[in-house]
Parts: sequence; C-alpha cells; structure tokens
Amino acid sequence: MPSTKEIRLQIKSVRNTRKITKAMEMVSASKMRKAQERMRRARPYGDKIRNIVAHLAQSNPEYRHPFVLKRSTLRNVGLILVSTDKGLCGGLNTNIQRAILARIKQWEADGVKFQATAIGNRGLGFMQRLNADIVSSVVQFGDQPHMDKLIGPIKLQFDAYAEGRVDAVFIAYSRFINTMKQEPTIEQLLPLSAERFAQTEAEKRAYSWDYLYEPDAQRVIDELMMRYVEALIYQSVAENLASEQSARMVAMKSASDNADKLIDELQLVLNKTRQAGITKEISEIVGGAAAIG
Repeated sequence: MPSTKEIRLQIKSVRNTRKITKAMEMVSASKMRKAQERMRRARPYGDKIRNIVAHLAQSNPEYRHPFVLKRSTLRNVGLILVSTDKGLCGGLNTNIQRAILARIKQWEADGVKFQATAIGNRGLGFMQRLNADIVSSVVQFGDQPHMDKLIGPIKLQFDAYAEGRVDAVFIAYSRFINTMKQEPTIEQLLPLSAERFAQTEAEKRAYSWDYLYEPDAQRVIDELMMRYVEALIYQSVAENLASEQSARMVAMKSASDNADKLIDELQLVLNKTRQAGITKEISEIVGGAAAIG
C-alpha cells in the first residue's frame, strides 16, 4: 500500500492537471462561441453567391465553366483535408481520418489515384504517414480562417482540375451539428453538382432578372465561380474550427470531471491509509501497556 506522502503527491498532481483542463475548457468555450458566430455569418454570403451563380449559369447556356463539366471517367482525384493544428479535441481528427481511409481504399479498389492538400498540422502528419502525394499544405492558420492563406494551396487543386490532371476534387472536414456532435464529412467539390445550384421557387423569383455584363459574360462567370468555390472552402474550414473548439471543450470537461472522481478516490484511500496507521499505533500502545502490566 502506498504511503500517505505518496498519495498526497498524487492528489496534488491531479489537482494541478485539473486546473489546466478547467482553464482549457473555459478558453475553448469562449472560442467556440466566436467560431460558431463566424460560421453562421459566412452562410448568408454563401447562399447569396450560390443563387447568383446558379442564375448566371442558367441564363448563359452557350458557355459552361470548367468547374461544372463532369468527366466521363474517374482516374485521378484531388483531396483537400481540413483538420486541426492542435490536439486534445477528442476523436475529432480520428473520425475524419477513419472516413478518409475508407474512401482511399475504395479509390484503390477502383484504380483511382489521388493527390492531397492538407489544411492543418494533424491532416498533414496523417497524409505523410500514408506516403500520399501531397501537392500543397497550410498549417498554423490560427483560430480564424483567412482566405489569403488558404487560396494558394487550394488553387493548385483547382488548376489541376481545370487542366484535366484530376477528374474530381473532394473536400473532407468535420461538419458542426451541435456542441456535442460533429460529423465527419467528405463532399465532392468539383465538378459542382446540380444539387448545389438547386433553387427554391422563392429564390428563382428573387433572381429572375437579366444581367448586363462588363466586360463580358465569360469573365464575369469565371470570377464568380471561383469566388463561389472559395466560399465553399471557407465555410468548410469555419465549420471545422467550430467543431474543433466544441470537441475540445467537451474533452476538457470530461477530463476535469474524471480528475474530480480520481481526487475523491485518492482522498478515500488516503483516509483509509491514515486510519490504518492510527489503528496500528493504538494496537502497539495497547499491546505494550499489556506487556508491561
């Protein structure tokens, strides 16, 4: 049985750990609210530009952007993996990595090769362990996504698709459902599917006018299409950041609760050890007194 001094040291160590996990829980809760607000603010912009692009694409049937042209065969694909830079966020990264491994096995079975773009340290390390063809990466982008840091690495995938070197581009990230649930998601980014441009009747009425193009329709559609795809990337990164802070807050709360339980158990062991020591001393005193008498 450990001595009372050892148990006290264990209790002190667990209490120090609990202070750290409690502080991280509070920091993550604060960052989570900001990340959720940032994610929600980005959604109206994405919806607005989607409606405009959908209407422009339908009003100009003579020109179709390369991003909406579907390839007849699927031989090479691009994969953009959005992950976290830091750990201590539960199974968030593990879940998305497990989903990606299943998709890669499916591609290998179909004879499809892939090239990867990693956003986040965890995703970069994962792709390096797989010996994947990493064409670009971005790490340490902070708690707020900035398109000027993201556009360079992801543009390599867009250019590869436009030039025909890849037949599709997929993006993998953790979709924010609520504070307790984050869903690993793998979506086809390019070619843009018809479902992405689906409009409700109200949206069709709201965007029923014609446009005057300056300088010309093709250049306007090209620019808007790129902005729309960038908005999809930004939204995915914002969703992943909100998921990261939520998962870390839940993980740190669980760690703090487990520390409280462990402290209670150690305190009980300490009390029992002290009681056993006191009982032993009393028995020795009584035994000594009886021997003298």
